[in-house]
Amino acid sequence: MKRHWHGGEAMVAARRIIALSVDADQRRTLVEISRSRTEPANRVERARIILGYLEEPSAYAVARAMGVSQQTVTRCLERTVELGVLAALDDRARTGRDARITVEARTWLVGLACAKPTQFGYPHELWTTRLLAAHARDHGPRAGHPSLTKLAQGTVCKILAAHEVKPHKVRYYLERRDPEFEPKMAEVLCVYREVEMRRAASGGAAQEPAVAVISYDEKPGIQAIGAIAPDLRPVPGTHPTISRDHEYKRHGTVTLMAGIDLLTGQVHAFVKDRHRSREFIEFLNMLDAAYPAATAIKIILDNHSAHVSQETKAWLAARPEGRFQFVFTPKHGSWLNLVEGFFAKAARSVLRHIRVGANTS
Repeated sequence: MKRHWHGGEAMVAARRIIALSVDADQRRTLVEISRSRTEPANRVERARIILGYLEEPSAYAVARAMGVSQQTVTRCLERTVELGVLAALDDRARTGRDARITVEARTWLVGLACAKPTQFGYPHELWTTRLLAAHARDHGPRAGHPSLTKLAQGTVCKILAAHEVKPHKVRYYLERRDPEFEPKMAEVLCVYREVEMRRAASGGAAQEPAVAVISYDEKPGIQAIGAIAPDLRPVPGTHPTISRDHEYKRHGTVTLMAGIDLLTGQVHAFVKDRHRSREFIEFLNMLDAAYPAATAIKIILDNHSAHVSQETKAWLAARPEGRFQFVFTPKHGSWLNLVEGFFAKAARSVLRHIRVGANTS
């Protein structure tokens, strides 16, 4: 309560009374809002202020009872007098302002995101939205875009999302580098068609010489990992999974060399430490011994250097004419080779989590 001193005597200032005009319907609405659990908190608070002031017309007393400042109470009451009881419960409509980020600035930012950070002196290979926002704040105004002075990271995310640009992600693609991709693919597919026709006619009397079609490839880099301690098998009620020691011993890597006879389904395979020309020739020798001399062996394979080396060519030249025929998949088209499915199955069901001993063959 304010006191004014005059002539040595204290004079108490008259308390300011704000006259509110509230009818019965408005009071009932105020009570409902003040007790609501779904109304916005600011509307509930203002309804309680008005009701409290109607009970005791003292902004100071209402402020103390509600735990808010006296200024908050006074401002609410003045809004009530100005706007009306119910209108005063809502926030004032704020004047809108033009978009801070201009169209030109957004275009500049998107163009920046499409460039590499290294072009601007950063060591980063990819932009982050934080780095992009910082660079735009520092360099945008000098590029003629003052609206980027206070650019926030969240605004950068919204602008990039609107233009469907994700400079922080990498998606891989495979460029076609083989100019003869389609003819080579057609040749491989023709071989598969030939296999299908031969399988369909396998019950009839064949006049033409026997043919074996082999889908061949190597799976290098298979880790030979040995266990340090024995695995613990699952025990019901104790631990549901196989328990394995985190430590292990490396025995190096091996290569699985395999070919599937597409007519019979037989798999020809062996495991070697490396896959050079000499190992590939060893595989060819195995095929040579597995089929009768009159059988033509057609092999579908990729363009690995061991398959076209001088050593391999010399070995093939020493074989009878027509004994071996290579059908090469296009470069970066090894997925056309059916043996890839065999390797995928082996990786999922046999090689996954495998542990071997030092002398395992």
